[in-house]
Amino acid sequence: MASFGLLELVVLFISLALSLAIVVPFSGVLVRYRANFNPKGLRLDEEGNTAPPTGPVVKSYFAMFQRVYRIEGWPGLYKGIMPSALTTLVVTLFVLLAFDPTKPRRHSKYAAPEAGILGTFFYSVLMLVVSLPATILTYRAVTTPVKLGYFDPMRALRVLLTPTERRRPWILYLTPGLMPAEILHVLVIILFLGPSRRWLLPALTEPNAGVGEISMTKLAFYTIVAIVCTAILTPLEVITTRLVIQRNHASAEYNSVQQEVDGDAEEYEQYGDEEDVIGLREEGDPYLGLADCAKRIIDEEGVMTLSRAWWLTLFGIWANAFV
Repeated sequence: MASFGLLELVVLFISLALSLAIVVPFSGVLVRYRANFNPKGLRLDEEGNTAPPTGPVVKSYFAMFQRVYRIEGWPGLYKGIMPSALTTLVVTLFVLLAFDPTKPRRHSKYAAPEAGILGTFFYSVLMLVVSLPATILTYRAVTTPVKLGYFDPMRALRVLLTPTERRRPWILYLTPGLMPAEILHVLVIILFLGPSRRWLLPALTEPNAGVGEISMTKLAFYTIVAIVCTAILTPLEVITTRLVIQRNHASAEYNSVQQEVDGDAEEYEQYGDEEDVIGLREEGDPYLGLADCAKRIIDEEGVMTLSRAWWLTLFGIWANAFV
């Protein structure tokens, strides 16, 4: 087990704070952009009548960034920073304390420690199980129009979780399609990106390796692999975003206000007086699983919805190949 001095801990906290200050606004906008529900045609409401398309039409990541800033301002850009900070701190301390700090282990959304396929898989699944509840809270905090206090966790939990989820928190892991989507994401990283990086860019796996040692031919092949993986991972990330913010109720046919009567229908102060940043799908008509979510997104919003912000996924894959 590693031991750390006061100076090392101070440096760690400062570096984490700086990284969160930079990353949180951009990641929050990404969540909103992929979560925004904007059907391409008329839909039927619960009574069988035609309903017009709902949700703002936001055609790019940068347009969503401008929309968030216009409606919610800087506080809106930093929504979700508290669960993000706690998750980052806990995961970082766990990795530092559980493993030898002289042999750093890479762990991020597009990279995992190199410990063999099975070892890497079990490690990644463990990190997924540990971090999934915090991810759910973060995504929901980002997409809710309610103003949440930074230091009022009980109130935030009442807003972000249904009474059913608060009584049975393990139901978060049973959100239809969520765990399969996350595990598929992990498998793509482990079975394709990891081996490709070690085989095509072996110089990057060695400490103190120089960029000049990289073969341009192999770098081109890795780029092709990264593009193919982007085509697989981006739809999974869009689907995961939709499933993460889909709340669980005791009965799927009831929405939150109708069913949950012990505080879930309380009035809360919201951002924006008349305009929501994004449109959300009706809770009374949830996605029923991974395949159902993909099919409904294609049918209701078009296949291009599954490729939202694909270039950020490609950039993330590339960035993690060189760190």
